[in-house]
Amino acid sequence: MRGVLRLLTGRSTWTRAVHLALGAWVAVACALVWPGLEDAAPRTLAGLHLAPLPLLALLACVPAVRRSEGVQARALLLPGDDEVTVEPARTWGERGRLLLWLLVRVELGVLAAELTALAVWTLAGLLPGRWVPAAAGVPPAVVVLLLWVLVLAGLGALTAAVARRLLHPSPAERLAAQQARTERLLERTRLAAELHDSIGHALTVTLLQAGAARDVAGRDPAFVDRALAAIEDSARSAAADLDRVLALLRDSSPAPAAPTLADVGGLVRAAEAAGARVDVRVDAAVAGLPEVLSREAYRIVQEALTNALRHAGPVPVRLEVGVDDGELLLGVRNPVPAPVVAGRGGGSGVRGLHERAAVLGGTALAGPDGDGWRVEVRLPLGGSA
Repeated sequence: MRGVLRLLTGRSTWTRAVHLALGAWVAVACALVWPGLEDAAPRTLAGLHLAPLPLLALLACVPAVRRSEGVQARALLLPGDDEVTVEPARTWGERGRLLLWLLVRVELGVLAAELTALAVWTLAGLLPGRWVPAAAGVPPAVVVLLLWVLVLAGLGALTAAVARRLLHPSPAERLAAQQARTERLLERTRLAAELHDSIGHALTVTLLQAGAARDVAGRDPAFVDRALAAIEDSARSAAADLDRVLALLRDSSPAPAAPTLADVGGLVRAAEAAGARVDVRVDAAVAGLPEVLSREAYRIVQEALTNALRHAGPVPVRLEVGVDDGELLLGVRNPVPAPVVAGRGGGSGVRGLHERAAVLGGTALAGPDGDGWRVEVRLPLGGSA
């Protein structure tokens, strides 16, 4: 009984019935042209099934019809089912499946309409004064109604199953959709890493500068001025990075240009303003690197310097950027105020270094090195293409 009630009140039963009715109306419209609907003769009923065939064959050749059918199927037959495509037909194989689908849809719609007419005719005969007395006609009428609903539900379920079978995406469409999803995921991951690196770096420099300025407040006004200037520069750089990421998320144009290794001097100055002494060695060959590689290398250097400031404080840092044997080499080394435990380095910063290097086909090492901490990244120059 619960199953019957679910069919009677279920949304899918009646949305699928609407889908069947739409298919039936196509057949009726075609049959009105030929052979006409004057009576219920076998010739007329056969024409109801055959009249739509020329129109359906023509519609199957129109690519946009497949998209329209997919939208209708998702809305009325299989809500939210991405196994039903909404892409236009591009190959003759897709057009052939579309033609078969149109035929099944219309024929099942006509069958549902004929069975509905039969149910109405039967119910009309059970009215008081027709075939049976009033009281005796109620149970048969209820049975007819239930059977009619069950038949409609069955035809709707059959139509949905056929739609999933004939309107499914082709292998090429599945591959394209998977690639699109992968690209969106990679883009979201990259934007998250951009925000983590730029905002994290700015906050680290700001915290160090603010703490140092507070310690010498009233005793060294010149240092306080330099600290405030460094905080201002870091905040301005972070705001520019935030504007660029937001522009990409909003798909507005143009987005501000992302920093590259040509801007690494700003990172060095910010680290030095925070109290670190940075020994920089940059190979002149990095000026000719591809923009993608240079941009990602800048973020790697930024994250490495941020980690050094965050975990070791204002200590001497050695930064090396060079090109050797077809690889871009990035190295950052700094002492630590206390022995580094083996488990250190499992944070998001070091993980971000590995992820950026892996995307470019390179490798990243980060861990204790004697009495210090070492980051070494190798990026193939060909991996940026």
